[in-house]
Amino acid sequence: MYAPVESNQGFNFKPELPTSSAYYRLLKKLRRQVGHAIRDYNMIEDGDKVMVCVSGGKDSYTLLDILLQFKRIAPINFDIVAVNLDQKQPGFPEDVLPRYMEENKIPYYILEKDTYTITKRLTPEGKTYCAVCSRLRRGSLYGFAQEIGATKVALGHHRDDIMATFFLNLFHGGSLKAMPPKLLSSDKKNILIRPLAYVEEKDIIKYAELRQFPIIPCNLCGSQENLQRAIINDMLREWDKQHPKRLHSIFGALQNVSPSQLADRDLFDFEALDGQREFDMKDPEEMKNRLDVVNLSFAAE
Repeated sequence: MYAPVESNQGFNFKPELPTSSAYYRLLKKLRRQVGHAIRDYNMIEDGDKVMVCVSGGKDSYTLLDILLQFKRIAPINFDIVAVNLDQKQPGFPEDVLPRYMEENKIPYYILEKDTYTITKRLTPEGKTYCAVCSRLRRGSLYGFAQEIGATKVALGHHRDDIMATFFLNLFHGGSLKAMPPKLLSSDKKNILIRPLAYVEEKDIIKYAELRQFPIIPCNLCGSQENLQRAIINDMLREWDKQHPKRLHSIFGALQNVSPSQLADRDLFDFEALDGQREFDMKDPEEMKNRLDVVNLSFAAE
């Protein structure tokens, strides 16, 4: 449940842009990383209508902010519309996101669906809300994307989210999978993109602080203890402190998969290897001489 928030208390909905050199260095880094992700995975094309899912958290604010900057300078034309799913969670400050969007002249929709009540009802006692909540949220947002004619749905998952999902599946799901930077939804009706795929969470935290976004924390799942994702995130943060290059290497591994070096029979045809083997037929007399040499060496031992 969200703690009650007095209207607009403590929020600056249109703060002045930072002028420090640290801010511009960070902005340049984020724009470069987002630009590379968009280019590498062909995320946004000319004429696209990009629906940016905005929750009120640091990640989605940063995503929206960077994409709006790209819209102004990109050599192609595309539209951006922000969409927030109001899940009717008690205490949610409903005025914050509309105020931010209006004061910054950002086209937006507020989609109202009481997924909170359904999530509470469907989640077994003692289990976390994440699975049910995310499934309901995805269904609502993907359906709305079709309604407004969005060609791409942009999500605010960053590099650390992608790696955390990989380890969650590895440790608890028995599978090697993560969050791809670009994905066709299971119903094949929406293209999902994650432009922050190359961006580190710690840089997003810094950027959100410098930009003074009116952050609305999610206390539905965040209030639950012993979340496996939280444990994984702690592990990744500790690795980043102790071994600064490790996370970069792990993410690089997700982009450099060798199916023949794993054990998935559906991913690689191991049975066909015998038929692919190439025999190097040597001259029989030469082969006999080589065997004689080998035999002599064994005899000497």
